[in-house]
Amino acid sequence: MRRAVRLIVCLIALGVPCAAAAPATAQGTPVDIELAFVVDASGSIDGTETKLQRQGYVDALANATVQSAITGGLTGGIAVAYIEFAAVGCTRLSVSWTRIHDLASAEAFGQQIVAAPLKFCPGGNAIGDALSFAAQSIATNGFQGTRRVIDISGDGPNTVGSSVEFARDRIVASGVTINGLVIRRLSMPNLEAYFRGAITGGPGSFVIKAEDRKSFAEAILKKMILEIAEQPAG
Repeated sequence: MRRAVRLIVCLIALGVPCAAAAPATAQGTPVDIELAFVVDASGSIDGTETKLQRQGYVDALANATVQSAITGGLTGGIAVAYIEFAAVGCTRLSVSWTRIHDLASAEAFGQQIVAAPLKFCPGGNAIGDALSFAAQSIATNGFQGTRRVIDISGDGPNTVGSSVEFARDRIVASGVTINGLVIRRLSMPNLEAYFRGAITGGPGSFVIKAEDRKSFAEAILKKMILEIAEQPAG
């Protein structure tokens, strides 16, 4: 009951109708973690890079260490969703919430990520809107996780849409942790500090930096292991 009240208050603050929040009060399928992958698909990420990012998540979910962390949890499963964002009005649930409990379910989810249509939507990074979208999605996904995490990646700051700090604070207050993966850009040397100060938050939250597009998959794998196994970030 306490969680339901907090979620409804949070979602009202984010401008989400109460009717959308109601399903979160029901008992959902138990999982160890509800993990929303929120991935930058803005104009600074071209088609090749979008596919590279997607493949990074696909490979990470099928990785033996990640699989061991998934199956070794209390419920033996996690719930994941793949959300892509760009400018205002461009955030979308590219792959719906799915329970991952073995290699076959991980591979099936990965196939959906790869097959999701590409959508070009230039005009900036609406990170605040994307976080709010992910929080609403977590609240209504039909799962009941011991932990709830938004895993957001990007190569730039919030430039359009709602305030990212406002969204972050409300989401963290509802009990959701936000972690970040920063894609390094030479023109933005302080981006990692920006993610730490404006975007991420909650118990055990952390930011990991991918030095370039080629190291993105490695960074995703490291972040996913930390999140699912709940290991402290070094």
